Amino acid sequence: MALHYPEDCRYADSHEYVKPEGELVRIGISAFAVDQLGDIVFVELPEVGSAVSQGASFGSVESVKAVEDVIAPISGSVEARNEAVLASPEELQNDPYGEGWLLLVRPSDPSQIEALMDAASYGAKVDGH
Repeated sequence: MALHYPEDCRYADSHEYVKPEGELVRIGISAFAVDQLGDIVFVELPEVGSAVSQGASFGSVESVKAVEDVIAPISGSVEARNEAVLASPEELQNDPYGEGWLLLVRPSDPSQIEALMDAASYGAKVDGH
């Protein structure tokens, strides 16, 4: 089954996505990453007001298979975190690009977004495995 990668998102090699929303970006993990993880049982996210750095871990997602770090695709400050996913980690599996988002971040360098892969490039990379 082919997974869906929304065109309005940009993707990192580490399988996180950013979805620009005005001055902020929504960050989550791609459907491919969710599919690879299996049943997600726990999500850990940073507090609102903390900083995330491109390429550094900002939290983790724990499934019945493994605990995976979530890597920041861009640098910025955390404006909001998805409390619904913290309370019900299965939201991440059900709707990774909608209700299953992780953070809302104010980018410190918006050019980092442009350096990420578009949906076609990301889809070719992961579906080619």
